[in-house]
Amino acid sequence: MVAHSERMVSVRGGMFSVQVAEGGTGHPLVFLHGAGGYVGWPDYLDRLAEKYHVYAPAHPGVAESTGLNQLDDLWDLVQFYEELLDALGVQSCYLVGHSYGGFCAAELAAHRPERVSKLALVNSLGLWLPEHPVADFFILTPDERREMLWHDPESELARAYVAAPEGIEERMEHTLDRLQTLQSVAKFTWPIPERGLTKRAHRIAMPTLVLWGDSDRVIPPEYAAAFGDLLANATVTVIPQCGHIPQLERPDEFHDSVTGFLGS
Repeated sequence: MVAHSERMVSVRGGMFSVQVAEGGTGHPLVFLHGAGGYVGWPDYLDRLAEKYHVYAPAHPGVAESTGLNQLDDLWDLVQFYEELLDALGVQSCYLVGHSYGGFCAAELAAHRPERVSKLALVNSLGLWLPEHPVADFFILTPDERREMLWHDPESELARAYVAAPEGIEERMEHTLDRLQTLQSVAKFTWPIPERGLTKRAHRIAMPTLVLWGDSDRVIPPEYAAAFGDLLANATVTVIPQCGHIPQLERPDEFHDSVTGFLGS
């Protein structure tokens, strides 16, 4: 395992306090997690940290990160992430965003393209296709989430992902953490995650990987093609027999796709 640490990073003079996992050496890579919640330091980040200096922050209002109440709209959120890069001492980075994290990453790349040398959008929110609507994941039951998130919803991994802790206190903490995360995500993406990205997409000129699972029933794979058509310098890769979370369901394919793209 690559040596890593967790710390709280102050942004805007303490207005925000951001929980960040960090490790590895090499070119900076910032990973923005999805609506599943703060990822800490899982295996897929550890593998990326063998080649890159990885930063994995928790979004405002998620886990121990504070300051969600200071953000009123999308532009506040984008400016926050720009200032987080400043606080981390990162002038230019590889930016990887999964799901809601992809939504944030795409908007940051459009706003400050000089800060993002390469972009990877993994099963990303940010567009809206009326004929293929994104699932309202804010109201899904655990069983519905399991059915929609995974290629094989009956797998041990899929069942473990939505399983609640057995202890009463742990279960309550788990439920509150999920509600807190969904509140953070909903503030900027509900009822639909389209916030005008198509008007700004011409600014996303850096090489971009659009990575998708072909069995995603939360954000259907038609969105991979839509991002590919929208972004001028996009490479679209679809992973077979994979749902919404490639880094967990198909970790080798996820790793090879991301590192192959970043290293090209």
